[in-house]
Amino acid sequence: MENSVEPSSSISFTSSSHLSNGSSNQVYGSGGSEAGLNLEIISLSKLSCNLGHLLSELGNDFCDAEIVVEEACVGIHRCILAARSKFFDDLFRKDKGYAGKEGKPKYYMTNLLPYGKIGYEAFIIFLNYLYTGKLRSSPLEVSTCVDTTCIHDACRPAIDFAVELMCASAIFQVTELVSLFQRRLLNLVSKAIVEDVIPILTVAFHCQLSQLLTQCVQRVARSDLEATFIEKVLPSKVVEEITKLRLNLQVEKRVDPMDPLHEKRVKRIHRALDSDDIELVRLLLTESDITLDEAFALHYAVAFCDPKIVSEVLSLGLADVNLRNTRGYTVLHVAARRKEPSIIVSLLTKGACASEPTSEGQSAVSICKRLTRPKDYQMKREKGQEANKDKICIDVLEREMRRNPLAGDAWISSLAVADDLHMKLLYLEDRVAFARMFFPTEAKLAMEIAHAETTSDLAGLLSSRVSSGNLMEVDLNETPISQKKKLISKIETLSRTVELGRRYFPHCSQVLDKFMEDDLPDAFYLETGTPEEQKMKRMRFMELKDEVHKAFNKDKAKLHRSGFS
Repeated sequence: MENSVEPSSSISFTSSSHLSNGSSNQVYGSGGSEAGLNLEIISLSKLSCNLGHLLSELGNDFCDAEIVVEEACVGIHRCILAARSKFFDDLFRKDKGYAGKEGKPKYYMTNLLPYGKIGYEAFIIFLNYLYTGKLRSSPLEVSTCVDTTCIHDACRPAIDFAVELMCASAIFQVTELVSLFQRRLLNLVSKAIVEDVIPILTVAFHCQLSQLLTQCVQRVARSDLEATFIEKVLPSKVVEEITKLRLNLQVEKRVDPMDPLHEKRVKRIHRALDSDDIELVRLLLTESDITLDEAFALHYAVAFCDPKIVSEVLSLGLADVNLRNTRGYTVLHVAARRKEPSIIVSLLTKGACASEPTSEGQSAVSICKRLTRPKDYQMKREKGQEANKDKICIDVLEREMRRNPLAGDAWISSLAVADDLHMKLLYLEDRVAFARMFFPTEAKLAMEIAHAETTSDLAGLLSSRVSSGNLMEVDLNETPISQKKKLISKIETLSRTVELGRRYFPHCSQVLDKFMEDDLPDAFYLETGTPEEQKMKRMRFMELKDEVHKAFNKDKAKLHRSGFS
């Protein structure tokens, strides 16, 4: 290959995160004795710059063909690509392309690729190298994630972008770039979480990069990644290699293998889910003693099945939505990696906890953020255009983290500190009682939806809290167990009331947060203390009342705009 003799020293990385133009690292002696060498360097630099100008908008006037990448047309000059890449040389000799505007041949990237994906930004960087011999830095909007705490050295967008560049280098047969990106990916294998090693392993398999493939297989085999996941996402030849290696490791560590009968039953349930047959799942559960949770069926459905099947599995009511699998992932963690909004919303509706962390300390929203590129998250949506799923998932999870009163948010810190059920009930009673004082119509609506008004003893208790000041009413004839059940029932109902208030009246809820944290030692503080203290409290009460009116007007206007009634 002609271009293989070009020195790869002109390509380098300025950091572990981003690719850069290696020319900044190349040092030329300014006082060289041979003037001819200096002239050659200057000439080559100028030639590189001039050829680079052909990729600008002005250079499009002279392009003689186009390659369509992600619906964007990229103008090319066939003579340059044919000279630099044997792939393009063969392509242009055999395939004249589709006739485009102005009679220029048009080629589609999807038709050129036997495997993998090459995005627009990756192709532009690759194309720039073919024209100039220099490698540009990777655009941050496609090679980093939107998690501000991430250093972007091995997050999924950084890996995906390096994989795209490897695909371009291998498929279009530019050997010096293949060598460069193999070193880059080898570095990423040890840094990335094991799920994100999968795309590296896949490209190593298709590009026949033995060193990279061996390291990836070793990393996956020694990990706790589930066998079902590996079988689903990797080529069968690679799966066999990993399975064999894991068996050898089990012998070395003297680990007992899984019960074959249990494994067979689990696989049957998974196959039934793959075939979208919920009735078969019911039958298998009836015929065997295995449960959905023992088969991690909901985790499996969320990872691989249609959202409709996930909803049907949830509707069975037999699976724990907050169950952790063998890797410590809840179902919502798995859903966050898939980034399907309908599945995430279904799980949250069924009670999935958004604040639960993985063993590495990542919540569902942080998992989602580390998989999302700034380009996708910040993309402006045109009228009638579908919203970006990545952004929807992050927004939904962030909103859930903010609004869920029992998910560990800061506003309920006083509730989290008090493990005692009585203290939790006191807090919620005070909050709902003051909500009824400040804005009775809105509080009534939230209580009706939460069925708080239909719970007669709870409604009576809230009324008595406002009128009499009794902190707790206990029937001495009740057993401790029945008392505890009643307390939990009241707490759940009041929690739903507070949650609905937060969802539909956020500004009013913010005022209540401030009120509860600022001035509320107990629910009847206006009537206690010295006359001077009562006067100061009433003044503060009037200030808060004014804030409540403002908050109410904001919520009312917001709900009116959204059409809520």
